[in-house]
Amino acid sequence: MQGKKVSKPIVRISIISIALAVIVNLITIAVVTGFQQEVRQKITGFGAPIFIMSASENSVYESEAIHTDQSFLKDLALDSDIEAVYRVGYKPVLFQSERTEIHYTLPNGKDTSEINQQVNGAIIKGVDSTYNLDFFKTHLTEGKLPNYASSSSNQHILISRKLANDLSYNVNDTVSAFFVKNRPIKRKFIIIGIYDTGLEEFDKKTVLAKLSIVQELNDWGIKACIELADTMLNGQLIIGANVIGGNGHHRYNWGLGYETYARFTHCPIKDTTFQLIASDYWSNIEGRNEVNAIPDTAYLKITVEGTGFSPCDFEHNELGELKRNYLADDGSKFSIQAGHKNIIFEFIEGRGSAHNYVGGFEVMIKDWEQLDAVVNRTSNRIDLAPTKYNELLKTTSIRENQHDIFVWLEFLDINVVIILTLMILIGIINMGSALLVLILIRSNFIGMMKAMGATNWSIRKIFLIQVSFLISRGMIWGNIIGVGLCFMQSYFGIFTLNPEVYYLTEVPIELSLLNWALLNVVTLLVCITALIIPSVVITRIKPVNAIKFN
Repeated sequence: MQGKKVSKPIVRISIISIALAVIVNLITIAVVTGFQQEVRQKITGFGAPIFIMSASENSVYESEAIHTDQSFLKDLALDSDIEAVYRVGYKPVLFQSERTEIHYTLPNGKDTSEINQQVNGAIIKGVDSTYNLDFFKTHLTEGKLPNYASSSSNQHILISRKLANDLSYNVNDTVSAFFVKNRPIKRKFIIIGIYDTGLEEFDKKTVLAKLSIVQELNDWGIKACIELADTMLNGQLIIGANVIGGNGHHRYNWGLGYETYARFTHCPIKDTTFQLIASDYWSNIEGRNEVNAIPDTAYLKITVEGTGFSPCDFEHNELGELKRNYLADDGSKFSIQAGHKNIIFEFIEGRGSAHNYVGGFEVMIKDWEQLDAVVNRTSNRIDLAPTKYNELLKTTSIRENQHDIFVWLEFLDINVVIILTLMILIGIINMGSALLVLILIRSNFIGMMKAMGATNWSIRKIFLIQVSFLISRGMIWGNIIGVGLCFMQSYFGIFTLNPEVYYLTEVPIELSLLNWALLNVVTLLVCITALIIPSVVITRIKPVNAIKFN
């Protein structure tokens, strides 16, 4: 009776310790796995697991433009582990809030006011109509997703709740955006939707826009147009090229081959059409053996109406500039009077070759576990092998592009191992103590069993089975409580987090059936195996002493 009084609290403590170990281990695995998966999904939602870009760059946000027409795209489409490949481009931007007047009272009682206007930097990510927006759809809080298949969506952008709050933006607001090109420019965009992922570091800097806008803003390729100067030279008109993009070292083909002259004089006496083909070059005007921008073509149509003997006697205004009568609102068509003649100029600017370039290719994979294998295969196909445009490309994984975050996530695995080990070790120590107590208070039983011919191992198995029963009781209670807490957090989000520190708004939970089963099986086997050692005490008990002890 006295033995039971001693053993009962010890056995209860041992059962509780096993239950606590299971609870802590279940929650640890569920939280860490959920945290890693949630952060990984959100990061890959902003940028794909694999990115193909120019080999000369180190940042996906500042990648040099590459051609969209790449031969390796067909090979990637045949890879069973690759889900999709998307064309994307990036452009830094400054967003400006509206001017607001703030009124306040000074300590001396005088009322005053000041103008408040905020400016925030971000990165515009350009995507086209083929891009999968499911990630942003999941986290959309206001408005709707942009439809970039429509030409009417050119000015539509999708911004984060963080950026909207900082700059007091709302859905359908028209916002001012500033970009740095050859010269700073200002553009207007319309907020079509607002999203919130809780990953504030990425939310505050990622804005979704149409890829064609980013291609244009980055001056990729060549954009050509023909201009007419306001003044004249030696009584003749000055016609010139206005070309942007490329490497800035432009060449012009007016019909007789490439040359470096951008302007010439002309006196229209009959209907004429000028064609300009513009590109860039590095060392030789023909661009041989060089990586040159895809050329762009622009036109100027001149129509001469009426008769007279002074075809270049054009009318001027009070400033000495050619007096133009605009026939189109965008200024692409106008007429100038020259005596009895009416000269009509119609400018047709080039479409531009920017649409032939992207910042890189995002490669989406079907299974995260295959990331390294797909990266290796893609690298073998692409890295440092000159393309048909003599470009050198490279393949990077999101683990490289977001190295610090993924090192941190992998470091959590070490914490899990430490916690699991410590908790199982505590459970083993407590169950070992309970086993020793059970052996000591039943020494008489052990002595009698040995006297009747029982072997040490058969007696040890009896106690191990008894301890296994106690461990199982603790594990059952631990599973009930641990799984219950996981479900509560998963469905109700009781425990919250600071997104500025942890990238998430609440503690994530991800407990798979496999992880749950492995934890229980391993815990049971490790504990029972470890208790074989303290059961050796049974071999030291001699029947004579045990019976006398009673």
